[in-house]
Amino acid sequence: MLTNKTAVITGASRGIGREIALRFAQEGAFVALIDIAGIGDAVEFLTRQGLQGIGLEVDIRDSAAVERAAKEILSLRGCVDILVNNAGIIARGSILELTTEQWLKVIDVNVNGTFHCCKAFIPSMIERRSGRILNISSVAGKTGDITAAVAYGTSKGAMITLTRSLARQLAEYGITANSIAPHAIETDMSAEWSEEKRSSVIKEIPLKRMGTPAEIAAAALFLVSDEAGFITGETLNVNGGFLMD
Repeated sequence: MLTNKTAVITGASRGIGREIALRFAQEGAFVALIDIAGIGDAVEFLTRQGLQGIGLEVDIRDSAAVERAAKEILSLRGCVDILVNNAGIIARGSILELTTEQWLKVIDVNVNGTFHCCKAFIPSMIERRSGRILNISSVAGKTGDITAAVAYGTSKGAMITLTRSLARQLAEYGITANSIAPHAIETDMSAEWSEEKRSSVIKEIPLKRMGTPAEIAAAALFLVSDEAGFITGETLNVNGGFLMD
């Protein structure tokens, strides 16, 4: 499905990002995995399976570092067909407990980091008049925060609006921009929950279970594929029916 495509995935050292990179590579893509640390293990995991990819340790808050990574990838591959903005962090606690430092860090990674990656990779897509942008948001971006501090939902809501803005501005170049809004996925973030919280969250999900990174990766694969060529500006809920809108 993605034969000979080049895909960049941020936050790809583990969890949803790593699973997306794996699925894309299995479908024939050359994947460039970006993360602030731990990327070597993820790349080794791919290469052991005979899949194509490279890893770059990049702090996406640093626009210059992102630009350098983009130049390296473009020099190696000539173009980037797919950009998945998955990197993100979370903060816990109420508005009264959230510090200014925590607020700024969440916004800097989740929103500014996504912006820096778009700025770095979109020009090559415009030049080729083709491309797919996929932003990994959250149900919290639609409903407000449920299990996190207010910075998280705010940042994820910004990603949804950014997705729509990109979709409108880039459509004339044949570039689509979509996002996914997961909820209750088995990742390191949800592993922090107490059993009481886990039970409470699952109780509110019609399908009565947590989701998996593989299910997010399957949705991601569709949205970056040729089959989704007439879909842009959309945010796909992958949440077991928790939010139906």
